[in-house]
Amino acid sequence: MKKNIGRGIFFAVAGAMGWGISGVCSQYLFMNYGTDAGWLTAVRMIFAGILLIILAAGTGGRQVLQVFSRPRDILQLAAFALLGLLLCQFTYMSAIRYSNSATATVLQSLNVVIMALLTSLQQRIRLTLRQIAAVFLAVLGTYFIASGGRSDGLSFTGLGLVMGLLSAVGVVTYTLLARPIIKKYGSICVTGWGMLIGGLVSAFYTRAWNLPGNLDYKAILVIVLIVTLGTAFGFSAFLEGTKYLGPARATLLGCLEPVSAAVFSALFLKSPFGIFDALGFCCILGTVFLSVGRSARESA
Repeated sequence: MKKNIGRGIFFAVAGAMGWGISGVCSQYLFMNYGTDAGWLTAVRMIFAGILLIILAAGTGGRQVLQVFSRPRDILQLAAFALLGLLLCQFTYMSAIRYSNSATATVLQSLNVVIMALLTSLQQRIRLTLRQIAAVFLAVLGTYFIASGGRSDGLSFTGLGLVMGLLSAVGVVTYTLLARPIIKKYGSICVTGWGMLIGGLVSAFYTRAWNLPGNLDYKAILVIVLIVTLGTAFGFSAFLEGTKYLGPARATLLGCLEPVSAAVFSALFLKSPFGIFDALGFCCILGTVFLSVGRSARESA
């Protein structure tokens, strides 16, 4: 049991680190190439999906197609792809468009609140003080990192608020919808097909076949990093972690994403790492310790 908990923590944290790398690479493309967010979302989902399906086929052979053998599993996979992955990706980018990145990040972090409440209702138990503290620190830490501790750094427009909250719902839905089907077919196979389905739908909306004309070898290398580490590895690792930890704890550990993004941004993009970044880092680190401590005690 302890081994499974440790494995779950490793994968959830690794997934959050992968998302952080993806965020920094995306920021680099936006700053230096003016890349369209919708185009990048479609491209990274499609190619990450193809990569994961190839990996799944290499390890499981024809089993990669078994997910389509039962109508119920097909519906669940489609829901995971469209109501989970695509909803999260599209609404998060839309929240940035209609408000700003800080607002979108803070609103999406509310997924930990939604997940904690849903888990409490589902299990018919009250949230403990430890759980409440972990959720509070997760949201507070994200706020410090995203906004620099300044409320005027947030821009709450009506459409931006709706899209940001929907992105939080998207995180919750893909985490919950993925867990039962991943137990049957594995995280690589399920994430791969989910990414490919969601990416193809997004591609038709954004006309992703229209390639930007200013991409050079550096931009292509950054896109490769986004596809491999940030998307294929990040999502499959995180969802593998939910298989061992459960959605509530994994979601809390997923809040390491803004921490890793801030650290990588400071290291590679020379972005300033100020006192509020440090405070946010401490808050989210506290969330991790509270979550991991609970897991360790329950597995003993």
